[in-house]
Amino acid sequence: MTAQNKRRLRLAAGVPGVNHWTVWGAPGAGSQIDFSTFEHVARTAERGFFDYFFLAEGLRVREHKGRIHELDVAGRPDNLSVLAAVAAVTEHIGLVGTASATYNEPYDLARKLASLDHLSGGRAGWNVVTSSDAFTGANFRRGGYLAYEDRYRRAEEFVELSRLLWDSWSADGPEPYRFAGEFFDTHGWFPVEPGPQGRPVLVQAGDSPAGRDFAVRTADVIFSRHGEPTAGRAFRSDVRSRALAAGRDPDSLLVIPAVSVVLGDTEAEAVERAREISFQQVTPQTAIHLLEQVWGEDLSAHDPEGPVPAPPAAAGEQLTQGQARRVDDPLAAAREWHALAQEHGWSIRELVVSQTTRHEFIGTPDSIAAQLDDAAQTGAADGYVLSGSVVPHGIDEFVDRVVPLLQERGVLRTEYEHPTLRGTLGLSDPDERTGAAPRVEVAS
Repeated sequence: MTAQNKRRLRLAAGVPGVNHWTVWGAPGAGSQIDFSTFEHVARTAERGFFDYFFLAEGLRVREHKGRIHELDVAGRPDNLSVLAAVAAVTEHIGLVGTASATYNEPYDLARKLASLDHLSGGRAGWNVVTSSDAFTGANFRRGGYLAYEDRYRRAEEFVELSRLLWDSWSADGPEPYRFAGEFFDTHGWFPVEPGPQGRPVLVQAGDSPAGRDFAVRTADVIFSRHGEPTAGRAFRSDVRSRALAAGRDPDSLLVIPAVSVVLGDTEAEAVERAREISFQQVTPQTAIHLLEQVWGEDLSAHDPEGPVPAPPAAAGEQLTQGQARRVDDPLAAAREWHALAQEHGWSIRELVVSQTTRHEFIGTPDSIAAQLDDAAQTGAADGYVLSGSVVPHGIDEFVDRVVPLLQERGVLRTEYEHPTLRGTLGLSDPDERTGAAPRVEVAS
């Protein structure tokens, strides 16, 4: 396959939110609140010709057994505010922020995103999530949450109304609008004219069948957890089939999962470095916490470097609040994990490392470039979101050592060719995509 015929690899970079993958205690690590952290990652990614800079959002700090989790950092600033500041220190890279369709209102969020699109010259994107737990809802006036079957219906209507607001201006200025739906019934005038790309790019991260169908109907990009190439090909094939069945061009929907890349001067060095990073990510305390999430019981009396305790006889408590369950069936997972520990002679920490850390791409710069090229050409993904284990300098080595090799292979741009994020991603005009007509009347 010639370089001219190769599929382009899309790349994004992010500053992770709440997780145990980011080694905030490592030498050289930055802060979750200092602007210099966000600026460095975004500018480094732009130097590497990445498509966009991505920020997740958490609306409540996780609690484990009623206390803030070891690796959680209270004080993470609002991501859209950070992205507005990043817009001022970058020129080309897209700016994508997560915002919940459960705990926001369409008019307010659409106005903020339209404003970001103007401030950035057409580089704004919205990662639509559907937060549903009552633990998060306690922070809000409603004090509750949406039932599972309602959250995507509200989200879809939220997106529909947001698009209506972004489209409500004519050549003569704003036009009055009226929207009547199940969750929203509003009318008025939208105060911000369309941004340079018309509508912000929409990203969606649902993985359930309902989430995949929602993405097919509404999103431009899917932020997937299926970064391993074999799983990635199955996921991408599934959503493309769903798009086709829905009457949508599958090529208008990009799949861009998050992955971990570990580099070494030799393959053996990269493998050892990946092992070291995994044990930095799972501290002794974190190992106990993560095992407790699966066992559903207090294991604080156990030595993290000691043997794995017997699995519980019955399903235990959900000891962590504010985070989705790590496994669908904790009792079955506990039995499986215990059997693996017995088979391999693993300690608690070794078991947790084996089950909760992941490095999809490990190797030398040459082999990483080859792996990413192959993943793009074989449909494992349309691109990847990269976040180094140490922030903010974790992606520096990738940009310095792998990006030039990807450019030589013809799968990564050597310059930005479009001023907007939509153009950078190669997405069509949003009006060209199929979809249901909005439930709207022109206000009289």
